Amino acid sequence: MEQVELTQGAVRYTDTGGRGPVVVLVHGLLVNGSLWRDVVGPVSRHARVVVPELPLGSHRLPMRPDADLSPPGLARLVADLLEALDLREVTLVGNDTGGAICQLVATRHPERLARLVLTNCDAYRNFLPPAFRPLQLLPRIPGALWLTAQTMRSRLVRKIGFGPLARTGIDAERLADWVQPVLEDARVRRDVAKVLRGISVRYTLEAAERLREFDRPALLAWGRPDPFFKPAFAERLASDIPGARLAWIDDSATFVPVDAPKELAELIVDFVQNGKKGADRLVG
Repeated sequence: MEQVELTQGAVRYTDTGGRGPVVVLVHGLLVNGSLWRDVVGPVSRHARVVVPELPLGSHRLPMRPDADLSPPGLARLVADLLEALDLREVTLVGNDTGGAICQLVATRHPERLARLVLTNCDAYRNFLPPAFRPLQLLPRIPGALWLTAQTMRSRLVRKIGFGPLARTGIDAERLADWVQPVLEDARVRRDVAKVLRGISVRYTLEAAERLREFDRPALLAWGRPDPFFKPAFAERLASDIPGARLAWIDDSATFVPVDAPKELAELIVDFVQNGKKGADRLVG
């Protein structure tokens, strides 16, 4: 992986290089860029694909101790990354917590964006979903984050914890890679504690209000059978974002890049190439 120095710290990323449109894929909490592993290849045949490793608990390079890792701070970090790599006319794609971050980038730092794609993600008052809100208590209880992280040494616990997020299952190697940084590095645990403390629905509610004025093409590629980010959120976002189009993915839960990578890649490529017309054709 390559890395770039930002004011918040060093950020690793992969970059397929090449010319053509730029697609940036943004992961969520407690996973890393390998979430998009099976999407990168198909999309990279038509675009330059950049996948950052954000400081959300599965990152190998801890941030500086004073880094702002609140949702607005993470949005600024993504915007700074786009600027540092001189990425322009970007199609920004977000999943899970990364989708909330992308909403903040789109509404606070839209200068380098051409399009926005949201897969199943936090929105409105669903930030975090109720099932995951207890995670926000961990930084407030001495030792709780470390203790919880240690339980993830168990393959069974990892499977139980991440299992509901993907209908097709997540391979053991990828799960082990996701949990290793928070298990082994106190500085990573410090970073994720800051992220968890900063999460608040006020940011997603503010973003939703500002998205009513978003003036670029937007696509919602949404898995229907998701217990955490239900279809109603996608429908509401599609209604609130001017001209947004909604494409249903029938056999995917939260981790659309894991459950339906080929279908998602096709949606992204068609949307990049054809804009709103492409989204119209792909509405399910």
